[in-house]
Amino acid sequence: MIKAVIIEDEKPAADYLASVLLKVAPDLSVVKTIDNVKGAVQWLADNPVDLIFLDIHLGDDIGFSIFDKLKIAVPVIFTTAYNQYAIRAFKLNSIDYLLKPFSEEDLQQALDKFRSQKNPASIDIQALIEAMNKKPDYQERFMVVSGQKIKSIPIEEVAYFMSEGRYVKLVTKANEKFLLDQSLESVVHKTDPHLFFRVNRQFLVGFSAIQQMIVWSKSRIKLELKPAPEIDVIVSIDHSGEFKRWLNR
Repeated sequence: MIKAVIIEDEKPAADYLASVLLKVAPDLSVVKTIDNVKGAVQWLADNPVDLIFLDIHLGDDIGFSIFDKLKIAVPVIFTTAYNQYAIRAFKLNSIDYLLKPFSEEDLQQALDKFRSQKNPASIDIQALIEAMNKKPDYQERFMVVSGQKIKSIPIEEVAYFMSEGRYVKLVTKANEKFLLDQSLESVVHKTDPHLFFRVNRQFLVGFSAIQQMIVWSKSRIKLELKPAPEIDVIVSIDHSGEFKRWLNR
């Protein structure tokens, strides 16, 4: 039996991860769930495990600080809803990650990678921290096609992006709508996370498009956007905590 620990400060996110693990990995047992760095360091010092699921942003400190206080010699799967530009560093260090909100398939692929690595590479924490702190170049314009015409939309004019099947709908502040032949996840990596936030699997929202926020059921948040989309925009449970921190940046 694989023994795993979940280090995550958002209870809904931790519960979701544990429930999906129960479904896709019957050979894995979550022996502990911890919501802060201090508790994780204390517990891991006395309790060996085979796998760690670690949220990058915890309530009392950044998750990486665990490695400053304790030598970790087991594989780590990072979970994150933000700082997507560090993902390349995760790949270069042979560390897997789950970008929130993640699916059962995403988790299954991460576990398959874990099982296939007989001798996982050591974690280069310094490289990850440098990647987290490095400001990347974000896309400043998006080329779109309107009839027979090609237009270039400055990022400042974009209100939000909305996933529609295998396409993404770009909606401008003037309520113009254009289809992009790419995934929403691809667009996430190209936009500045200080200005845009992926609130759920369907919407990447610009801060300037948010007109009002309403407390919704189960700790979720409903957003009223301008221009208003045809469907409700609800910040998912596993994104609500990170979304509130994003609003305070």
